[in-house]
Amino acid sequence: MIKRIAIFTIVVIVLFLASYSLHDYILLSKEIDLVFSLFNIYLYYAVSAILIYGIVEAISSKLPNQAGYAFLASIFLKIGFFVLIFQSTIFTDIPLTKPERFSLVIPLFLFLIIETVAISKLLNNK
Repeated sequence: MIKRIAIFTIVVIVLFLASYSLHDYILLSKEIDLVFSLFNIYLYYAVSAILIYGIVEAISSKLPNQAGYAFLASIFLKIGFFVLIFQSTIFTDIPLTKPERFSLVIPLFLFLIIETVAISKLLNNK
């Protein structure tokens, strides 16, 4: 269990560093300024991915039949906490531009895909 969590954490950290660096480089090369901190968005999704995987791993060892439900509930909670934490910087009266919208959605899907793949492997093994 701890080995799988450690491997997943390393994969998420590598994905975080690579994708954030590439994303930031593209934005800087095109001279696009965002109204929010891209680093904070990536950091939130990376930390939440690690927490969600840890929670599902712990639940699957105790209640293997309920692990899928725990994953679904944690995804909804992750989105809810995202809205609460980043409400003042993202949900303002000024509409977001296309690069800003893409900059919000790209990390969401990157980390959601890695979570889903890892948890599906975990649940299939159990």
